[in-house]
Amino acid sequence: MSASDLLWTRFQAPLIPVRGETRSAPVNRIFCVGRNYHAHAVEMGRPVDKSVETPFYFTKSPQTLTVSGAEVAYPSGTNNFHYEMELVVVIGVPGFRVPADKAHELIYGYAAGLDMTRRDLQLVARDKGRPWDLGKDVEESAVIGEIVPMPGTVLEFGAITLEVDGEVRQSSDLDKLIWNIREIIADLSHYYHLQPGDLIYTGTPEGVGAVTPGAALHGSVADVGTVDLRIVPGE
Repeated sequence: MSASDLLWTRFQAPLIPVRGETRSAPVNRIFCVGRNYHAHAVEMGRPVDKSVETPFYFTKSPQTLTVSGAEVAYPSGTNNFHYEMELVVVIGVPGFRVPADKAHELIYGYAAGLDMTRRDLQLVARDKGRPWDLGKDVEESAVIGEIVPMPGTVLEFGAITLEVDGEVRQSSDLDKLIWNIREIIADLSHYYHLQPGDLIYTGTPEGVGAVTPGAALHGSVADVGTVDLRIVPGE
């Protein structure tokens, strides 16, 4: 089907740069793991007991994807726009119902990411038992740095930090994930046929907070990379 057969222009998500590659990575889907660090779960008032709970997820549409270094407008409908620094797993091989000991076979690489959130709207929805879409599926809210190819590598530890205007706001380690990378891939693959280009935002540590127009965010994940974002006034 050619462009002349379409009523309007087809949306195409931004391509993600890949370290050491002249080719870029297209995105398929964006999955996010909710409450995957104990200290963050506690600060959100929802502690997690792994012995009786399973991971839960929400999604962001590809239209929310934003490449590191962008300027993002403060979104409408909120007075409490939050940052959440995360490690992003990039899937490079298809997989369905994958056992945890085989989960590494699906990994193409990793990136540093930000899950920007309309926190006030998310909490209203959460407390009323409604979907989180207005809080999470926010335009330009899935921010991602360059992908670092690490086929078959499972990261088990490494510092994850976020600075806002040069001040450290989040500081933790990947070894504090409640559900580790193998467990996340295995569990998610029981619900979805994972595909190359799927992104998994693995959760954020404690220290989340609000930003206002003018704020400059800089996040990093050890041995992976960085992600940068500036908030500008909204419409």
